Amino acid sequence: MGANSAISWTHHTFNPWWGCEKVSPACAHCYAETWAKRTGHDSLWKGERRFFGDKHWNEPMKWQRAAQDAGERRRVFCASMADVFEDREELIPHRARLFDLIRRTPNLNWLLLTKRPENIAAFLEAMRSSFGDGHSTRVMLTDWTHHDGPNAPHNVWLGTTVENQEMADKRIPELLKVPAAVHFLSCEPLLGPVSLEMCEGGLVEDEDGAPYPGQIDWVICGGESGANARPMNVEWARLLRNQCEAAKVPFHFKQWGEHLSGLRTGKKAAGRLLDGVLHDAFPR
Repeated sequence: MGANSAISWTHHTFNPWWGCEKVSPACAHCYAETWAKRTGHDSLWKGERRFFGDKHWNEPMKWQRAAQDAGERRRVFCASMADVFEDREELIPHRARLFDLIRRTPNLNWLLLTKRPENIAAFLEAMRSSFGDGHSTRVMLTDWTHHDGPNAPHNVWLGTTVENQEMADKRIPELLKVPAAVHFLSCEPLLGPVSLEMCEGGLVEDEDGAPYPGQIDWVICGGESGANARPMNVEWARLLRNQCEAAKVPFHFKQWGEHLSGLRTGKKAAGRLLDGVLHDAFPR
C-alpha cells in the first residue's frame, strides 16, 4: 500500500504503523484486519502494533519531490491500516515522527481519517514537546497552533468515519473542534441514513432556510466490501448526495461494495455509479 493507490479519493496511502482496535459498528468487518490476517499479522488486532523502518518512512519524500517537480498537490491517505489518533503510549514517538514528515512534505495533502476525533486536539497539543525517538529531532508544533488552541498543519485534512446517525452526532462536533484546511466525512461503510443538518457544525441552514456548509468541506460515501459485507440502501446514499448538492459540498461516491440494490453482485460489478452518475468531487 503506497504510491498510486487504488482508492478513488487518494493518490497514495501511507501507514505509520499497522494495527488498531474496534470501536464502532463500522469496524465489525474491518478490511484492514482481514488484510493483516492474510499477511500473517493476526496479532495486530489483539494488542500488538507493527512498526516500520527508515525505508518505509522515506517513501513520502519521493512523492513530495515528484509533486513539487510537477507543480502539483497530491493526496496521501494516512492511515489505511491504523488510526493515527489511537490512544496508546507506544504510538507517541511514531505519531510525532509522522507530523514531522508532514511538515517536510508541503506538496502533499495528508488525509488523516479517524474514528477517534475526540483525541485530535489533545494529541496535537501534546506534540509541542520533543521526543527523543532517534528519528526526528525536536518536533515542535508552535507554527501550527493558534494562541487559543491547537490547529492542524496547513496540509492536513482532518476526517472522521460516520457510518450512521449515532456516529455523526458523536464524532462531527469533535472533528470540528480543531481548525484544519479541510474537514471531511467518510460515510463508509454507510450502515444507515445520516442527516447532516441535524449535526452540530454540520450542514446547517441560513436565515432564508437554504442549507449551506458549516465546516464540513467534503463527504465520501461508500458501501461495504468483503465476505460479510452489509448492503447499503440506495436511499441512504441519495440522502447524503442530496444534502451535499443543496449545500454545495463536494460529494464523492466511492463504491456500492458487494451489493447493488440489495443483491450481492460483487464490488466490481456493482461499480461506482449512483443513479447512473459518477460522483467524483473533491474539495478545492
